[in-house]
Amino acid sequence: MTARNWAYALSALAVVSGAVAGVPTANADNKRLNDGVVANVYTMQHQAGCTTDIKINPKLRLAAQWHTDDVLNNRALNGDIGSDGSTVADRARNAGYAGAVSETTAINPALAISGIELINQWYHRPDYNAIMSNCANVDIGVWSANLIDRTVVVAVYGTGDGAPPVQSPGRPFGAPGAGAPG
Repeated sequence: MTARNWAYALSALAVVSGAVAGVPTANADNKRLNDGVVANVYTMQHQAGCTTDIKINPKLRLAAQWHTDDVLNNRALNGDIGSDGSTVADRARNAGYAGAVSETTAINPALAISGIELINQWYHRPDYNAIMSNCANVDIGVWSANLIDRTVVVAVYGTGDGAPPVQSPGRPFGAPGAGAPG
């Protein structure tokens, strides 16, 4: 290889290295998907004749986040039981929620899932449809997370929380400044 070819090769390598080093990391915010789940559950409940309005509960959102992260990072999991053997009731209680709970979980083998795909998955499962349409479920917490080849969405439903409020970490859904900047 001549000196001229080396110069071209090094120049190309420098350009490629700079381009790769300058690529920002993806930092997804799934707020719109999560809020869409709540809206779809609200619609299903009202189509079922419910007169109550389901509301986002930070404790249930925290329980959903714990299970989402667990399922996302432990590929052997495919449902409601956590890698530590925990159930939805265990996670909700550990998050401070004092009420009966149930859960719906979606695992999609892709970077993302649309709200339509998600609600169709859950709607056509009789057990999940019954959970979403249950008028006794007045609280909900939804969390979703993605890897390049896996998306997990967990919704935890509650029949009413008898425990006092607790401060939960994470993004404050519905609060000013939540979600994407702007």
